[in-house]
Amino acid sequence: MAVSKKVEAMTEMLAPAVSAVGYELWGVEFFQQGRHSVLRLFIDGPEGVSVEGCAQVSHQVSGVLEVEDPIAGEFTLEVSSPGWDRPLFTLEQYGRYIGGEVAVRLASPLNSRRKYKGVVQQITDDAVEMLCDGVTVSIPYAMIDKGNVVPNF
Repeated sequence: MAVSKKVEAMTEMLAPAVSAVGYELWGVEFFQQGRHSVLRLFIDGPEGVSVEGCAQVSHQVSGVLEVEDPIAGEFTLEVSSPGWDRPLFTLEQYGRYIGGEVAVRLASPLNSRRKYKGVVQQITDDAVEMLCDGVTVSIPYAMIDKGNVVPNF
């Protein structure tokens, strides 16, 4: 199974377990490193994320992973807050940051660029519109390889 499909399947499988503890599953990353893999869950909650919350989610999710056994071989489970510079995993999450600054890296160039940083103007059915260097750019969501919120303190 391709890594992106595996991440989708694990997200669907684990989201109810995370919700049961009172958190939102913000995103999932999965890295295969030979015979050992890393499964990283980012969680968020209305009051933020505490160490105790991460431990609760880890315990809850471990039970699901034990039963479902979606990862062959050894793996490390990491549970954490997405942080100030939180990664963005879905188009809906970009929509939560309309008016905020984000940085994106594209899988392939758009207008001869792969990196954009700007203020999210709006979200369409399949694109993120950002104001970058005074110009509005419509970036197809399918082209985004990675995106993060740019914290402004």
